[in-house]
Amino acid sequence: MSGPTLKEAQALIEAAQQRAFDLGKAVSVAVVDYGGYVVAVSRMDGARPMTPSIAISKAYSAAVMQRPTAMLKAWSNGDPVFFSQVARMGHQPIVATLGGYTLKRGDEILGGVGIAGGSAEEDEAIAKGVVEAAGWSTEFPAWAGARKEPNGNG
Repeated sequence: MSGPTLKEAQALIEAAQQRAFDLGKAVSVAVVDYGGYVVAVSRMDGARPMTPSIAISKAYSAAVMQRPTAMLKAWSNGDPVFFSQVARMGHQPIVATLGGYTLKRGDEILGGVGIAGGSAEEDEAIAKGVVEAAGWSTEFPAWAGARKEPNGNG
């Protein structure tokens, strides 16, 4: 397995920052490899101090759990006790909130991208938008037992 290259990470970061700028938001963007280790992270001028850490946790979660964080949110709603135990494992916290997207080519998980600084919905739109625009896969099968959210995620 390999992760996203630094060049790919920088392209995702630049695209995410442009989308955030267009929304009038200042965000942090993190890109990690398949093991959840940081490839690149950037904090826009004006982004809150905690946003880089949150973006890294979102990217980490999407990479190591091999699903976008929106799907993790649905899973955590369906089995909160199990998810709370899993969420404390690993070298970063696993989070179940919008704004983290798995980087996948075909069936291979290469990493994750995380956005923090807008609303949860804005972070999610930016993350999914840059992943789709860059040609990464956005199709993920649902986990058995994960409760469906009203928006169909899960």
